[in-house]
Amino acid sequence: MKIFEGHSFHIPVLGVGYSMDTAVNVAPFGISSVISLVDDSLMETIREFYCKKFDLPFTAISKKVDDHRAKRITSYLNTMEEVVNKKVESLKTSLMNVGGELEKYYDMLPEASELKAKFNNLGFKKSVTEELKKWVNEKLPVGAIDVNIMTKLDQVNKKDGEELPIEYNDAHAALRGFANSNLSSSLVLSAGMSPRLYSYIENFKDFFPDISGSIKKKIILKVSDFRSALVQGKMLAAKGLWVSEYRIESGVNCGGHAFPTNGVLFGPILDEFRLNRQKLFDTCVEVYKTALKKKELSQPTAEPDMKITAQGGVGNAEEHNLLLDHYNMDSVGWGSPFMLVPEVVSIDTETINLLADGKEKDYYYSGLSPLGVPFNSIKGASMSNLRLAMAADGKAGMPCTKGFLRFNTEFTEQPVCTASRKYQSKKLQELETMNLPEAEYKKAYDKIIERECLCIGLGISMLQSKGIAVKENEKVTVCPGPNLAYFSKISSLKEMVDHIYGRINLLDNGYRPHMFLKELSMYLDIFKERMEAFQKNTDDVKEKRNLVKFKSNLMDGIEYYKNFFGEKKKEVVQELEKLIQNYSVLNVEL
Repeated sequence: MKIFEGHSFHIPVLGVGYSMDTAVNVAPFGISSVISLVDDSLMETIREFYCKKFDLPFTAISKKVDDHRAKRITSYLNTMEEVVNKKVESLKTSLMNVGGELEKYYDMLPEASELKAKFNNLGFKKSVTEELKKWVNEKLPVGAIDVNIMTKLDQVNKKDGEELPIEYNDAHAALRGFANSNLSSSLVLSAGMSPRLYSYIENFKDFFPDISGSIKKKIILKVSDFRSALVQGKMLAAKGLWVSEYRIESGVNCGGHAFPTNGVLFGPILDEFRLNRQKLFDTCVEVYKTALKKKELSQPTAEPDMKITAQGGVGNAEEHNLLLDHYNMDSVGWGSPFMLVPEVVSIDTETINLLADGKEKDYYYSGLSPLGVPFNSIKGASMSNLRLAMAADGKAGMPCTKGFLRFNTEFTEQPVCTASRKYQSKKLQELETMNLPEAEYKKAYDKIIERECLCIGLGISMLQSKGIAVKENEKVTVCPGPNLAYFSKISSLKEMVDHIYGRINLLDNGYRPHMFLKELSMYLDIFKERMEAFQKNTDDVKEKRNLVKFKSNLMDGIEYYKNFFGEKKKEVVQELEKLIQNYSVLNVEL
């Protein structure tokens, strides 16, 4: 079993609003989490809420202010840090109290933790020595307040009808907001490679090392395969920018947008990282040192750290430890299960009850996202109910008030959102002229109206949980991963942490597939759906080539799992065999 300094898990970004203030709840206990930087107007509202709650000065930043997006993000992140620091100071004073917050900090740590050993060595829970007081006040670790930027969300902004320079694009402004903040934490870059955004990072000194090698603002890359990690790691290293962590996400993922591979499964991907970890480090560090020299920056005296972590669909301590011990991961992301922990996420009562009551059949892989990227969701969320009711009433689509997902120029010169009424009304008019058979018409209609307003939907639950008024037509979109189907207990932070470390069990009674098999079943469904579409149009040479590769990757992954589990876990191999038998499409020759 690996020994960790503190916790061996982190909490990834959970939608736009759900984890926007998670750091306030978990960072004082040494747990790291991630804030989405999509919605600066929501951050402004929540900053005001926390400033009032903790008696901090608040001055609103109007949209009329130059560079308002970056300034709002900077102010929000600084406020989060200030609130966390206040809570940490309060936690430290509880050293004298039996059962206080510091005792909760200690109790949640895994047994195989250097930090817990340190507490024990200093006689914690036995007596309060001066040495213990000094160490708690000076050295007690606090969880990181990390941030996430989806690189695709980088639309151009305008002022008085004129396009602003590229640095005012959404992702660029978000990056600047983080770079100008007081935080010493990490930027999680997700949703693919963006060379121009990567180049923009070079403008901020906090991303470069000091003489000791310490980097105030680190870079975490969310990746789905080894090749992507190597390409992007080298690209950033060539700019003198070090990737401190590669965060691998399975196809099941932690909720929200899913970026599935072409049939390459989680286990084989993890194995490639395990076997080639040193190659990744050696390749990138050589390029990195050369770049620092070219930039005439000091060469650090110590080698840079490089972590590899994994997340997506993990549900119990056995799977958690498999990732740590066999695949040598440095941390494991636990996302969706925390959606049932109101002490950690900001979620309204109706939605958390919907998630708690949801079963496997209720969680689904949807087309809700205006980005056209698969999106995890659950049936019955209030925004989906509103969307369907409005469409039935002849008013498909929503007014586009925030516009973070405006990308489509099919009918307009300026980009619009595919969830907007402006787009959907035109798309439905076009559909009427096509005179399709009833079944085809219904399928096309459902696809058009499925797009949902995520800009509003992913933030409303946060506002409702804080008692902040929302408009009648502002409803909730929720983005849980399918793994949440096997949890139904609304839990405390300590209970969920105890579950992660195997001290208690929060899973429902009944069958839950191994995380690897859950992902495999999802990919088999995708392959089946694509095969059925291809059989209606076998002239699509590109899709045929992709499907051949998809099937080959699936078969390689299945063989890997058979060998991996082998005699050690025969029951998993039996489940695997049973699963494959349900997909006769695997026997179809392409």
